[in-house]
Amino acid sequence: MNIINVELASNAYPVYLGHGLLTEPSLWNRHLGQGKTLIVSNDVVAPLYLEALTSALSGRDFEVHIIPDGEPFKTTETWYGIIDTLVGMQARRDANIIALGGGVVGDITGFAAACYMRGIRLLQAPTTLLAQVDSSVGGKTAINHSKGKNLVGAFHQPAAVIIDSATLSTLEDREFRAGLAEVVKYGAIRDPEFFSWLEKNADAINERDIAALDYLIHRSVSNKAEIVAQDEREAGIRALLNFGHSFGHALEAETAYSLFLHGEAVAIGMVVAARLSESRALCEAGTTARLSALLTRFGLPVVFPAQTSIDALSAALDLDKKAVASGLRLILLNAIGDAVVNSESTRQEITTAMEQSLARNQDSTQE
Repeated sequence: MNIINVELASNAYPVYLGHGLLTEPSLWNRHLGQGKTLIVSNDVVAPLYLEALTSALSGRDFEVHIIPDGEPFKTTETWYGIIDTLVGMQARRDANIIALGGGVVGDITGFAAACYMRGIRLLQAPTTLLAQVDSSVGGKTAINHSKGKNLVGAFHQPAAVIIDSATLSTLEDREFRAGLAEVVKYGAIRDPEFFSWLEKNADAINERDIAALDYLIHRSVSNKAEIVAQDEREAGIRALLNFGHSFGHALEAETAYSLFLHGEAVAIGMVVAARLSESRALCEAGTTARLSALLTRFGLPVVFPAQTSIDALSAALDLDKKAVASGLRLILLNAIGDAVVNSESTRQEITTAMEQSLARNQDSTQE
C-alpha cells in the first residue's frame, strides 16, 4: 500500500493506493467518526463492491443509498434523494458519508456531504480509473445544470481517499479508456517525462498490466496532490487541471450528457485547446498531432462529431465556470508538459479551432 498526502493548510488528508483496500477495516476505522454512516453507490457498482465494503464496516451503524448510473442523473433530484436519506436516518453533524463509485457518485455524494448540516465527514472510495486519478482528490463536488456541467457545487475536502485498484478489473473498456484522458492531461500540462512514459507504455496500459496501472495511478495522484496543495480553491495554478475541460464541458452540455463520457469529451477538448495553442504560435508545430496520436492509441475520440453545432458550443462556453469578466480563460500549451492560463484568444480564434476539430473538416483536410 502507498500513501500520498494532500498537504492542505487547514485540512490535510491521505490518499491510500493498493489492492484489496475496500476490505481493510483498519483504514475505515481510522478515518470514520463515531456517528452514523451512509454509503452512496450506484446500481452498477453496488452489486460488485458494496458487500466488500460493508464487510469492513461490521459493527458500525450504516445505511445504503443507491442512485442510478450515469451523468444524466447528476441532478438536483438525485442529490435531494441522498439528503432525504440522511434526514430519514436522523444523521447528525458527526455523521459520515462514503462515496463508492465513479466520478458521478463522488461528485454528487460530496456535494450532499458539503450541504447536509453545513458539512459532514466524507470518505471517497473511487472505483473507476477517472475517479481514482482525478475527481476523488481535491475536494470539488457538484451537480449539473441543463445549461452547464458542475454549475452547482462546493469545495468539500474528504477525510481520506481509499483507492482499491482491484476494482479496475471489472471496469468496462470504454470507462477505462475515458479515465486515461485525465491521465494524459497530467503529462500534457506539467509532467513531460510522464507523457513520454505513457507513449512508451501505451500497449501495457491498454492490456491493463498491473504494474503499469499502479504506476500511472500513483504518478497522476501525486501530480494532482501537488497542485491542490498549492491552490485548494482554484485561485491560480489549479486552473491548469481544467486543460480541455472548457471545450469538453461545452460538448457534454450540448449533447445533454448522454453521448460522451466525461473523459471522452475532455480528450476532444484537449485536442481543440492544443490546436488553438498551435494556431496562435504558443507551441511548436506538431504538438496537436503528438497529443492526438497518444489519445488515439488509448481509443479516445479526438474530434467533434460532424453534426456538432459550433454556435451551440460557443453558447455553452459562455457559461463556463472558468470565464471571468475580461473573457474566457482557457488552458493552453506552450509545449507538452508546460500549460498556461490564457484569456487572450479572440472569439474568432476559438471558433476556428473548434471548426477545424469537426470530423467532417478533419476528413476534408486529410483527403
